[in-house]
Amino acid sequence: MLLVDRKALLTIPPLWRLGFRPFFLGGAVFALVGIAAWAAVLLGVLPTWQPLGGWLAWHRHEMLFGFATAIIAGFLLTAVQTWTGRPGISGKPLMVLSLVWLAARLGWFVGAPLWLVTPLELAFMPAMAFFIGRSLWQVRQKRNYPIIAVLSLLTLADALVMAGVWTGNENWQRGGVLGALWLVAALMGLIGGRVIPFFTQRGLGRTAQVPAWNWLDNALLGGTMLVAVLTAAGFGLTPHPLVGALFAALAVGHLIRLWRWYDKDYWGVPLLWSLHLAYLWMTVAPAGMALWHFFPTFNVSLAIHALTVGGVGGLILAMIARVSLGHTGRPLQPPKVMALAFALLNLGVVARVLLVIWLPLEGLSIAAACWVVAFLMFAWHYGPMFWKPRLDGQPG
Repeated sequence: MLLVDRKALLTIPPLWRLGFRPFFLGGAVFALVGIAAWAAVLLGVLPTWQPLGGWLAWHRHEMLFGFATAIIAGFLLTAVQTWTGRPGISGKPLMVLSLVWLAARLGWFVGAPLWLVTPLELAFMPAMAFFIGRSLWQVRQKRNYPIIAVLSLLTLADALVMAGVWTGNENWQRGGVLGALWLVAALMGLIGGRVIPFFTQRGLGRTAQVPAWNWLDNALLGGTMLVAVLTAAGFGLTPHPLVGALFAALAVGHLIRLWRWYDKDYWGVPLLWSLHLAYLWMTVAPAGMALWHFFPTFNVSLAIHALTVGGVGGLILAMIARVSLGHTGRPLQPPKVMALAFALLNLGVVARVLLVIWLPLEGLSIAAACWVVAFLMFAWHYGPMFWKPRLDGQPG
């Protein structure tokens, strides 16, 4: 049973009542602005000034530690309330946490001094982990302790990036970002492994969901975290057959999951096929990484963007489109335009991973346009849900 002071919560402006509200909105807006800015850089439209570390460093860092971690924060700070029955953070603590995230984003973009950006950057995830970990500890919910481990490793990866910016060490910056990317993939795989079969069962009205294979879930989580640590330590930055074998095993494991979850009827439900397609890209990505480790002439950027655009971006858009409806007291029927948004995002992945092989500039432009329009559709139609009260009058 959820222990919430309903009267006190209703006195708080809706935007600050639960973590998904500011972070889903902020993350979605940042996603479309961030890629629009990066596309403008590639097309030579933006002025010659540079953000912190330069445009490439800004792009690869901020799409992870700006966009992805905002959505992760919104999801976990909201989900932990359901998991534990303890109230999630709201009001001033949530506002302060959101402002720390925003200040770090602005600091990176305007090229603020490192002595100012570094503490803001490195404060966000430990603070988030504290609020989540406190609720988990209060009810001794050991099942979700791995989430705190992943958040802790993400903090260390971010610290490695910042150390690389301070010292000008490119390998530290690249290793930290790519290590963090696979940590995000580990978290997405952990959460996706729980919610995708559950959402599919509920969305299709099945009497039971596909039972979990704990050994497979644990192997995928542990293997992806191992890849992340190896990458951050520098071992995954150059091709190696053993690392390639690990990636190949991860690809097979994800494919087994997809096969077990398959139900032909989910193709008629946008909130479901969008999740399954995103998870397909999470399967393609480690397969591509394995290919690079075995055949170094393969363009590793294609595998990385299959994960970032299709896997991470696709899962995020599909998840927040569904979760936001339930937590604002709405029926699980998204605005009709979201089916187009899901399709555009997947079209963008095809452009970024395949079309760029033959038409680099056109592929990048189409991918960026599809991404920006998809998240613009989400922000436009879901934004009012975040700053308005729940339709059912409940707190949260």
